[in-house]
Amino acid sequence: MPSIFSKIVAGEIPCYKVAESDSCLAFLDINPIVKGHVLCIPKQEVDYIFDLDDAAYTDLQLFAKRVAKALAEVVPCKKVGVAVQGLDVPHAHIHLLPLNSPEDMDFRHHQQLPAEEMQHLATSIQSVYNK
Repeated sequence: MPSIFSKIVAGEIPCYKVAESDSCLAFLDINPIVKGHVLCIPKQEVDYIFDLDDAAYTDLQLFAKRVAKALAEVVPCKKVGVAVQGLDVPHAHIHLLPLNSPEDMDFRHHQQLPAEEMQHLATSIQSVYNK
């Protein structure tokens, strides 16, 4: 059965897309830890990030790096944190989180942002990414 992320890639479920390449997709987490929380995924459905072949793994990491730079230009932060948990959705993904304190990476706490704010964030990050 396809993961929720595969359904997003297929266009069956909407997302707040911030970047896309031939093999990767980045979108805002709908239950963000902090404002600007982005997920970077390979379009290919692979459950465990370390099961990606070397080319796909490298491509995902380089894609995430470029997205992180765009994210940092849009959301004020000291750094963009990177996390790979892989337990919540059976599809490899990288979390990018704007950080201003260590607490900004506490996965026990989530927040909800209004749809208009999510769309504005997504559009702003996408604009910077596509420069």
